Amino acid sequence: MSSSNIQKRRRIVIVGIPGVGKSTVVAKVVEMLNAKGKSSKVINYGTVMLEQAMKSHSVRSRDEIRKLSIEAQKNLQVHAASEISKMEGEFVIVDTHLFISTTEGFWPGIPMNVIQALMPTNLILVSAKVEEILGRRQKDATRSRDPATKELLEKELVAATSLLYASTVIAGCPALIVENHEGAVDEAALRIVTAISSS
Repeated sequence: MSSSNIQKRRRIVIVGIPGVGKSTVVAKVVEMLNAKGKSSKVINYGTVMLEQAMKSHSVRSRDEIRKLSIEAQKNLQVHAASEISKMEGEFVIVDTHLFISTTEGFWPGIPMNVIQALMPTNLILVSAKVEEILGRRQKDATRSRDPATKELLEKELVAATSLLYASTVIAGCPALIVENHEGAVDEAALRIVTAISSS
């Protein structure tokens, strides 16, 4: 790959707490990039971790991963980062979480060694109002999540914002927070596309 192509390649890490509608926004971002004739691929960090966890820990779902020991989760994170760092594309979008809620507390989803392995060009946090997140979680029957309260979600949003800015210092790349309000996914996605296509 030529140096000009390497400079054009974008590795975008998009994060958000469960219920912000991150996956919906990511899908719309890909749709908009495709409409512009841009090549893109989406890598779900949790899926890469799950593939390895199914082999090494006999787990059956992503929700079971966070119940593993911290050491086991660390090993899975590093393995996933190593695999993702080998992937190529004009726009490689990594869909993940800034932290995982474990029995020991909040655990960074992309700690320093993972950020350094991923080498992101952009870090983007998708957010929303607490009431919107709570409603979306309650409607999502596809996941086995712990019960959420308004107070807990407020703490998660603060943690996500704090970790975003800490992560961008390590990665040395821009950080962007995008609000995904009800009925406004196009606006959220457009803001991301504009940001990652600016250089």
